[in-house]
Amino acid sequence: MLQLNKLIDAVSRAYQHSRASLREQIISSVTACFAILVLLLFAQYVELGLPFKMLVLASMGASAFLLFVAPHSPLAQPWPVIGGHLASAFIGVACAQLIPDLSFAAALAVLLSVFVMHILHCLHPPSAATAMIAVLGGPEVHALGWQFCYEVVAINSGLMVVMAIIFNNLVPGRRYPMRHTHHIHHEVFAQSEHNQYPALTGEDFKWALSQMDGLIDVTEEDLVDIYEFAVERAEQRLQGTTPLS
Repeated sequence: MLQLNKLIDAVSRAYQHSRASLREQIISSVTACFAILVLLLFAQYVELGLPFKMLVLASMGASAFLLFVAPHSPLAQPWPVIGGHLASAFIGVACAQLIPDLSFAAALAVLLSVFVMHILHCLHPPSAATAMIAVLGGPEVHALGWQFCYEVVAINSGLMVVMAIIFNNLVPGRRYPMRHTHHIHHEVFAQSEHNQYPALTGEDFKWALSQMDGLIDVTEEDLVDIYEFAVERAEQRLQGTTPLS
């Protein structure tokens, strides 16, 4: 029992609890809920003139998590969402049509989807699930053929991005799509006198993360490591020994 308690304690200390505030947790949950609700109602009541009933993909639930819990993440930006889902859908349909064994087809679809998303710079984890749906979705999905890609997946992912743009920009502190701009504190810091920088600790970075708007998908340990690498490179640059790579 003592060993078990020690193990539980070690796991508890190692686990990184969410740094998001209660306000941020509520906003993320509510906006994700509304996005999925709107998508479902759209599919149920809006007549698109399609020869089939509009499908809502389960992978959109995972996309909703990224879009509304971590909207500033590179994985949640419009191109990764739409490009990732579409590329994976086309790959999934191709694998389903060309490979009789569904298990092998699904596995290969995921492999190719991840690889192609890397090449196209549109990494979006839920898209791998879309590739699997194209293969394992059953007769209803297989009957759609390529329509599954340019109609079902395109509409699903497009609507999710539109709702992410609307909902996220209604929340103070959120910017979607993410623009590569500094926090407003950057200008204040730049105008202040900082003649000598003190040594920074993990606790300093942990506190700094708590001051950011929204959930930042990085730990204080990662930031410390990045900071140390950056300091070493700056020192090498001043000494004229900066490595090429």
